[in-house]
Amino acid sequence: MADVNGVSIHYEVKGSGPALMMLHGNSEDLTMFDEASEVLKERFTVYLVDSRGHGRSSPPPDGEYHYSDLADDLHALIVHLGVESPLICGYSDGGIVALLHAIEHPDIPSGIVVCGANTSPSTLKGFGMFLLRMSKGKGDPRLRMMLCEPDISKEDLSRIACPVLSVAGSRDCVKRSDTEFIASSVQDGRTIIVPGADHGSYVMHSTVVAGIILDEFGTGLRGGFR
Repeated sequence: MADVNGVSIHYEVKGSGPALMMLHGNSEDLTMFDEASEVLKERFTVYLVDSRGHGRSSPPPDGEYHYSDLADDLHALIVHLGVESPLICGYSDGGIVALLHAIEHPDIPSGIVVCGANTSPSTLKGFGMFLLRMSKGKGDPRLRMMLCEPDISKEDLSRIACPVLSVAGSRDCVKRSDTEFIASSVQDGRTIIVPGADHGSYVMHSTVVAGIILDEFGTGLRGGFR
């Protein structure tokens, strides 16, 4: 547990090698990466992180959730742990956090893998999202954050200096145009669409995402894709 940025952040560490930080999605926790981390720990030192108000991490003192605060938590944790040039993989909300962190701290990450990340709530689609919007998050401030944020522009993304792999499922709830927008707006970006996958089937309790990371960033080196 690390006390940073006004909250206590729970994290776990596995393996050895270049640093890889993994960030889960909304209303989930680090256990969603159990299977992937068992594969990745053979190549990386894997840092699994519970974001504020999720898993075993403490909630925000004011009860409010904002992606910018989660990104500040990530940066504070990186500094606290002394992690150098981490590769950061974020799923859904975790991908948004990874992007925001890299926008504000372009010199920190060696690379980013975002899975099912979106730049605006308007780029989310599907009946499930319609019901969520109608319910206004059902009183959960974490879900309200997802309905109101983020607002990431092309100019914002252009500040990211490291390679960015923008991944989504072919049946994702994020519009494909937004997945491609992320990759095309950064300085060094690529898009991968996972055939037959939905928003999380290739990430949650799956080793598919591990294979993608190893294929694209297996060297653990800054400066481009493998």
